[in-house]
Amino acid sequence: MWFSRKQVVKPPPDGSQAQPGQVTTKSRGDAAESAAQVFLARAGLIPVERNYRTPGRGGGEIDLVMRTPDGTLVFVEVRQRSGASHGGAAASISPVKQQRIIFAARHYLMRFASPPPCRFDVVLVHGTLKQGQAPVHGEGEQGRIEWLPAAFDAS
Repeated sequence: MWFSRKQVVKPPPDGSQAQPGQVTTKSRGDAAESAAQVFLARAGLIPVERNYRTPGRGGGEIDLVMRTPDGTLVFVEVRQRSGASHGGAAASISPVKQQRIIFAARHYLMRFASPPPCRFDVVLVHGTLKQGQAPVHGEGEQGRIEWLPAAFDAS
């Protein structure tokens, strides 16, 4: 069976097994998505769905689907990087990644007879957030959240 990189838990280099409660890539990603969802909800967006995936191997995933008070559907990509050594979180959203998100969004929209207005937002998590931590934009001792509304489009 195929697993995404987020789901693979690598054993520690000393050969011991991962311990319950150990911080993994997936747990860090889940914490970043939770913090982003709380952050966007505080900004007035309404959560609709989380981790929407298209069927099949070559599809895409949408981290968060939110709705604005005016009815716009917002597809949110959450990216976290603990450092900026490789360009930071924003640099990790390549054109290929954007196309996969757009593909997943088009698949999601097939459920609507008349699709609502849509946009693609990005939430960048800089540093490390603990589970449940949702700092205010630009603040936070260990991490901060940056929201980029309409970060890219489907054209």
